[in-house]
Amino acid sequence: MQGTGRRRIYLMRHGHVDYFAPGITDPRSVLLTDMGRSQAAAAREALSGIAFDIAVHSGLPRTIETAAIVLEGRNGPVAKAEEGLEELKSGWLVADSREELAARLAFCFDAAGADGARFLPDGESFAAAEDRITGAMERLIRGAVWKTALIVAHEGVNRILLGWATGGGLKTIGAFEQDLCCINVIDLDITAGALTGALIIERAILKSVNVTPYDFVKAGLPRTSLEHLFDVDFGRGRPPEGWRAGGS
Repeated sequence: MQGTGRRRIYLMRHGHVDYFAPGITDPRSVLLTDMGRSQAAAAREALSGIAFDIAVHSGLPRTIETAAIVLEGRNGPVAKAEEGLEELKSGWLVADSREELAARLAFCFDAAGADGARFLPDGESFAAAEDRITGAMERLIRGAVWKTALIVAHEGVNRILLGWATGGGLKTIGAFEQDLCCINVIDLDITAGALTGALIIERAILKSVNVTPYDFVKAGLPRTSLEHLFDVDFGRGRPPEGWRAGGS
């Protein structure tokens, strides 16, 4: 049947951005920094031998720009937006300092599998985000015939998709670090349902996770991506409640 067989997804996170640059009022609108563009160029080189049938991004500028750099110099495909792959919605988070915000964000995925867990206070529930993101993936699989896809999304989105692919769900996503402009490779075996003929994901196979072509062995990436974003290091453990950098 058309559409069945093994398909491969190259799932990427966007390149480096600076949410704290002067003039930034809406984090959704940020573009790649020079570092982010260099990271995307390294991914383009690593993926130069891969023929993509389709390419998808979240519709946010940082994923649009990353996808454009990765696909530069090709005859196709044209990358299209899938809004279901937008990053998790954080709600309104109040913090007294950049360091306190870092402390809250750095561990935000660890309890994603708990009942009622949300991506930060007043943010999107992880369960709702999982439904949205996996629903977008299922639409992608059933909506067109393709063998190899490029998807450029976000840290939280990728973590949820990796948890979905392993069958571990939200309880596992805290372990799936997603460095900036990383590449994950997921193979999906697609079959047709016996009764309806609808396409079914028979199984998912993780071929590689969190590969960074600009630093394959992670020598320059000792911190998590969120620690790097805020220039902190929580390697000694979770900070206590009410922690302030430089305070008691």
